[in-house]
Amino acid sequence: MARIRMLTSVAGEGFSWRAGEEIDLPGAEAAKWADGVRAELVRDTPVETPEEPPSVERAARRPARRKAAAPRGTK
Repeated sequence: MARIRMLTSVAGEGFSWRAGEEIDLPGAEAAKWADGVRAELVRDTPVETPEEPPSVERAARRPARRKAAAPRGTK
């Protein structure tokens, strides 16, 4: 069974659903109704959100190379 939340009110022979109402339907039937216009799927488990934003990872840098000094007395 899958749960859907109605986005529009719908009525037919033997049923009447209001906008905002949550209904349990077999998976295939729920997928047909949950088209984003008539209804949407409802998650069973809440979405996990991190407690803290992820920290930025930085790569370690090598120390800068020093240029070799020119020998003294030459230009």
